[in-house]
Amino acid sequence: MPRLTDARKELRRTQIAEAAVRCFSRNGMERTSIADISAESGLSTGSIYAHYRNKADLVRGAAREMLHRRGDTIGEYAAADVPPDPDELLARLTAAIDPVHARVGVQTWSESTTDPAVRAVVVDATDRMRAMLHDCVTAWLVKVEHHEPAPARELAAPIAHRVMALYQAELLYTALRTPAGQEPTGQAPAAQAPTDRKPTEENA
Repeated sequence: MPRLTDARKELRRTQIAEAAVRCFSRNGMERTSIADISAESGLSTGSIYAHYRNKADLVRGAAREMLHRRGDTIGEYAAADVPPDPDELLARLTAAIDPVHARVGVQTWSESTTDPAVRAVVVDATDRMRAMLHDCVTAWLVKVEHHEPAPARELAAPIAHRVMALYQAELLYTALRTPAGQEPTGQAPAAQAPTDRKPTEENA
C-alpha cells in the first residue's frame, strides 16, 4: 500500500477532525466513541488511531481546525487597507458563528474544567485567538486612527480582550439557543454591537 504524502496526511487529519466536530455536536463528547467518528468520517478505526492517539488528541485537532478558520478570516481583516473597527470586527465574527462549532466549543470549555489535557487545548486556542484579535485591533488603530505602532499595541490589548469576551459570550448564547439538529439554514444573527462610539482603553 503506498504511503500517504504529508499533504494527504493533513487532509485525512482534517477529515477526521471535522467528523469528530459533527459527532461531538450531536451526541456530546462524553457519549461520542471512536467508532462513531469512524462511521461519520467513513474511515476505519485503525486509520483514525493512525492520526490521533485518543479522544483528547481529537479534541485538540478539532479545536485547531476551528481556530484555523477564524484565524484566516481575522488575518484578512488585519491586512486590509481599512481594517474594521472593534465594533464591526465583533459583528462580523458573531455573524459567522456556526451553531455546530458553538456547541462543540462550549462542550470543550466544560471538559477543560476537569481534564488537564483539554484545558491546555482551550487555553492555547483562546490565547492564540486573542493574539489575532490584538493584531487586528492594532492594525485598525495604526491604519485608521493613525496611532504610532508601539502605543497602538498597548492600547489594543484591553480592546481585544473585550472583543474576545463578547465573542465567547455569543458562542455560549448560540450553543444554548440552537439545539442539535435545529441549525438555521443561514448564518447566526450578528450580536447587537454598540455603534455610537468605538471602544477605547477606558471602556474596553
